[in-house]
Amino acid sequence: MQPLPKSRIVGPGTLLVALALLILIGFGYCATRLIPSALLPGNKTNITHDVVVQQIKAVAKLVSSEATVRDVIVYENTWYGSTKRSLVVVTGRLLAGIDLRDNPDVAIDHAKKRITIRIPPAKLIAVEIRDMQTYDERGGLWNPFTREDRDAIQRQARSQLTAAGGQLALIRHANESAVELLRMLLAKDGYTVDVALRGA
Repeated sequence: MQPLPKSRIVGPGTLLVALALLILIGFGYCATRLIPSALLPGNKTNITHDVVVQQIKAVAKLVSSEATVRDVIVYENTWYGSTKRSLVVVTGRLLAGIDLRDNPDVAIDHAKKRITIRIPPAKLIAVEIRDMQTYDERGGLWNPFTREDRDAIQRQARSQLTAAGGQLALIRHANESAVELLRMLLAKDGYTVDVALRGA
């Protein structure tokens, strides 16, 4: 007869260790499920949003005249006998008016019900390029178009539009419009308004 195998008796100490391990595993599982991940160390998400304001200005401009202008730009560049050429039609919007931050002179005579204003002369306030259409663009054999060429065309477009504003008598029209507009706005309650350009 073979002897019976000896029974392994598990003592109370071993049972307590196993039970403690089970409790720890269960606690760890619940903690990872129930505690927000943001509170656990080693798992951080930082979201930042920085708004950088470079410059804030109070703007007080009376835009009294505007014009839409179309111009043609012919751009040519030759490098070692290789010529690139572009024909561009640009459409822009010119704004002319009075900058009221330039200290207009105001005098009010309540006895005579008269307002006298001397305003600075109008100037070109803004040049906006609305559209640029390229109708012909030919690069040279070893002189292709680059980003610098397109930047040069953009600068030329702005320069030509600015020059066109002077040729259109836009400033004169802006001066006349500003004078009439201020007269209409301020002529109330029986007051007469005298508006003139400073230095005129």
